[in-house]
Amino acid sequence: MPFYSEDLIEEVRSKNDIVDLISGYVRLKKQGNTYFGLCPFHNEKSPSFSVAPSKQMYYCFGCGAGGNAITFLMEYENFSFVEAMQALAERAGVKLPEQEYSSQMKQEAGRRQQLLAVNREAAKFYYTLLRGQSGRQALSYFTERGLTEETMRRFGLGYSDKSGSVLYRYLRQKGYGDELLRESGVVSYDERRGCYDRFRGRAMFPIMDVHNKVIGFGGRVMGDGGPKYLNSPETIIFDKSRNLYGLHIARAAKKPQLILCEGYMDVIALHQAGFDNAVASLGTSLTSGHAGLLKRYTKEVYLAYDSDGAGVKAALRAIPILKEAGIITKIISMQPYKDPDELIKGIGRGGFQERIGGAENSFMFEIRILEREYDLGDPEGKTLFYNEIARRLLGFAEELERNNYIEAIAQKYGIGFGDLRKLVISAAAKGEGAVVRAKPKTGPGKKKREDGVKQSQKLLLTWMIEEPHLFPIIQKYVAPADFTEGVYRKAAEALYGQFEKEGEVNPAKIVSMFGQEEEQKEIAALFHTHFHAVKTKDEKEKALKETLVKVRQNGIDYRLSHLSPTDMAGLQQLVLDKRQLEQLEKLHISIE
Repeated sequence: MPFYSEDLIEEVRSKNDIVDLISGYVRLKKQGNTYFGLCPFHNEKSPSFSVAPSKQMYYCFGCGAGGNAITFLMEYENFSFVEAMQALAERAGVKLPEQEYSSQMKQEAGRRQQLLAVNREAAKFYYTLLRGQSGRQALSYFTERGLTEETMRRFGLGYSDKSGSVLYRYLRQKGYGDELLRESGVVSYDERRGCYDRFRGRAMFPIMDVHNKVIGFGGRVMGDGGPKYLNSPETIIFDKSRNLYGLHIARAAKKPQLILCEGYMDVIALHQAGFDNAVASLGTSLTSGHAGLLKRYTKEVYLAYDSDGAGVKAALRAIPILKEAGIITKIISMQPYKDPDELIKGIGRGGFQERIGGAENSFMFEIRILEREYDLGDPEGKTLFYNEIARRLLGFAEELERNNYIEAIAQKYGIGFGDLRKLVISAAAKGEGAVVRAKPKTGPGKKKREDGVKQSQKLLLTWMIEEPHLFPIIQKYVAPADFTEGVYRKAAEALYGQFEKEGEVNPAKIVSMFGQEEEQKEIAALFHTHFHAVKTKDEKEKALKETLVKVRQNGIDYRLSHLSPTDMAGLQQLVLDKRQLEQLEKLHISIE
């Protein structure tokens, strides 16, 4: 990764006004000194997304997303840090220094760009052929499937000529060599024929990554011949297990869930009907790589798989993969239709929306499919069925969640709640199920202590940010070393450094010091904390003193617990710190 100095990062960030940047993505309305709008990171009806010009930061009071201009692009556009820096630098007219790469890195980066260029040219060529004489059959196919010209253009649909080497000759004329063309996957090779077009006589579906760059193709054969669908081979820019068709559009939809389909046409049909949050895996079963990619954009996935046996099996394979990634999964019923494309044509947009609203819980779906394996008209079959349900219920670690499912299944299948619960307990005793043990909870006293410590440190940092004139008072009694909770220590060190060097605070600059998204969110939340029930001068002075005492006391306790028995100098310092704390407890803190 390229290295950028702290000063350069700050220059790029400071030259991109946060309000101006975010206004290009979110409609903002000014309220006092802050701008508000609907959060682009979760679905909401009332504006809870705030942008503060004074802090050059954004924060959503609904979902907790927050940060500066750099983190906004990283979160919204799914950019890496380097990509966000490059985009903001170009926007502000800042020239970034040329980075030193190894010869291997340069070669790989150059090769990637060359392959992307080949794919881009191929996509343009296919797109043009679709509208020419040779593409009439494919154009009719798309039209008969109900696609509009706008939809075909949006997805860059095209056609590959029947003859053996039209694209190959075109790309050769563009200056691309045989080795690169073969590596790209749009051209194949054998000793008898030499180089020839991989896709011939097919309706073409360009596959794009999340940055709208063509990384591969899918082609459906027109007329006889096989296979029916043919995809690009995997290359250094195309990994089928880590890309999803339609995600470049769906990720920008900012809807609360993504709809996962099996085929290209299903995705396109749903997008055309207004469900632009639909995606599909690329001619392969869902993988953990797909699930990880989905998790970056949503917490909930609705499966819109085919209604046939193969579709049901695919759904049953996908559910545990999505669950392992921490994704809530529901199943959209396709019956009596085969797939989403047919369903949309049959019941329309409104009907499909109703299907989404009535989507089935994934566990209840698994149990419903499991039911087919047992004869519930036979007492023995029914007993076996209930025992298998009990074993599966042991997969829920939380007792409350497990009881909720026991209740739902008991109601659906006519078994008493208590009877089913006994079966679950019996299965657990026999070790028949894989119970995920919940972590033991911290005792009430210790939990309260930890929460109080973190809250007091957060409050003190917020005071310094909101009322910087209090810093000299705070600095006199509390040092950065007294902040012991998570990222607050680093934030405190940065704030103290800013005050001492610059005499003011720059919250947006501090956010850039944190590389992890969760840390950035925690810092953003810290910088947008509001005071409650501290109104008068006396109340504020009392609250400030109590907070100073808590933070200082915890700092002393922390250092004492980590002190080596042989560290006499450290012990002497702790004695002095303790005396200072005792003096602080007797003082009256004035904020004037």
